[in-house]
Formats: sequence, C-alpha cells, structure tokens
Amino acid sequence: MAPVRRDVLAMGAAATAMAATSGVFAQTSAGEVKNGFYEKGKVRIRYQEVGSGFPLLATPGGGLNSKIAAWPTAVINVMEHFKNDFRVITMDQRNAAGGESTGPIPVDNPWDAFADDQLGLMTHLGIDKFFYFGNCIGGGFGLKLMERAPQRVVASVLSQPFGNLPEKPDILVELSRNSWGAEYRKNNPNVSAETIEKYLHNLFRVRPDFVYAVSRESVRTIQTPILVLPDSIDFHPYQISVDIASLAPNADFNVYPWKDPPELKARTINRVRKFLKAHQPA
Repeated sequence: MAPVRRDVLAMGAAATAMAATSGVFAQTSAGEVKNGFYEKGKVRIRYQEVGSGFPLLATPGGGLNSKIAAWPTAVINVMEHFKNDFRVITMDQRNAAGGESTGPIPVDNPWDAFADDQLGLMTHLGIDKFFYFGNCIGGGFGLKLMERAPQRVVASVLSQPFGNLPEKPDILVELSRNSWGAEYRKNNPNVSAETIEKYLHNLFRVRPDFVYAVSRESVRTIQTPILVLPDSIDFHPYQISVDIASLAPNADFNVYPWKDPPELKARTINRVRKFLKAHQPA
C-alpha cells in the first residue's frame, strides 16, 4: 500500500500546486495587457487587449490621431475602467501620428477603410459579435460599423461624438491638415499635399452635415441599442449628440454635463457598464 499512498499524496500535492498556480494566473490575466499586430495586404494594425469576457472594441479620441496612447488622458479610460468586466480591445487607427498602425492613404473611401480595419481586426481575433465604445471621432467610426455590420455590433456607447459645427464648417479640415497632415507628410515626403487635401475633403466635406461618416437617413435605420454621452465643445457639438439620440430608434441619452463632479462621472461610468451588461448575449 505504501507505493499507492505515495502516489495519492503526490497527486494531491500536484493538484494543490496547480490550483495555487491557476489562482496566480487568474489574478495576472485580469490586468495583463496583450499587444499584437493584424496585417492585411499593405495595412498593418497595432492592437492591444486586456481583461476577459464579452468583447468590447474601444476606439480612442484624437481625430485622425486616434491611438492607444490616448486612453490614459481620456475622460473615460475604457481600458482601465472596464478591464474587469469585458475583454477590451483597442487599436491605433491607420496612420495616426505617434501610433504604430500603417497603410495606404484611402483617399476615395476613407470611412469605409477605417471600418475595414476595425472589422478585420475583430475577425482576425476570432470575434464575431462585440460591444463598441467610441470617443470623439469614435462616434463616427461606431455609426459606420453599425451601418456596415449591424449583426456584429451588439450595443454601442458613443462618448462625446464629433461632428459638423455650422458656424465653423471647416474646423476639422484645418485641424487635421495642421496636425495630422503636417506630421504625416514629414514622415512620408513622397505623399503629396494634394493627396492629403483630397483625403481630408472626402472625410469632412463630401458629407458636410452631421457626423461625416454616415447620413442622417442611415442612422434612422440603425436598430442597435446606443447610449450617447454628450459634450459641448467645437469639436463635439452638443447638437450632434442630440441628433444621434433623436434619429437612432434605440438610442438613449445621458445627462449633461456628466464629467464633473467626480461622483457624477463615476455614476456615468457605472451607467455605461450596466447598459452594456444589460445587452450582453446569454
């Protein structure tokens, strides 16, 4: 019986060690940040993910410089606040200054190109359905995703969505030309100023009303549940948030202002969490 007893004791010790190790891994994985690249043709997208659970694609603000490094200073740092609730995935948008995602300048179909990158990344990760959180320009990204792939976006949060300000119709062209465009041409001198101008024209002037990425008619057809967190600055006009919430059949509108005091901001973050979990598939 001695050898059998030794085997049983050894198995018990191994099981105990494995259980202890699993606990360590579980604690580590909750906050472990994973980095990677998704490539398709000439496009190379850097992405990052943290947490576990139902997938949440989060796109940072910053206009055409939407990149992962923007999250620590965002009004809501999605990577930090929701890593214990969801599998949060974010990315540097194509050609964002300071980011690591690269690809051709999609002059003729810029908004669809962003959607191709985002949907392609989720497919690359083996993810079919997901939540979406978009800040600033991410509002336009999200509406385009819901137009293009309504069956994949389960619910969406549009935080401080950007859009057209009638009093300053060219504000985003000017900002993008002087910030993103200047930096891009410095690093890519073979790309002409004319190419940059055509790109910005097709982004912000072809559909000058509303959110640029999609039309009002398109938003009226979106059945995806949406929570809008409004803002009221030149780049995030309050009226844009009101219009999105009014047009989308299943949209809800958060109280404004919501960023201060800290207690109100905390309640808003908790409302986002509850909103997403209420729409999480069984």
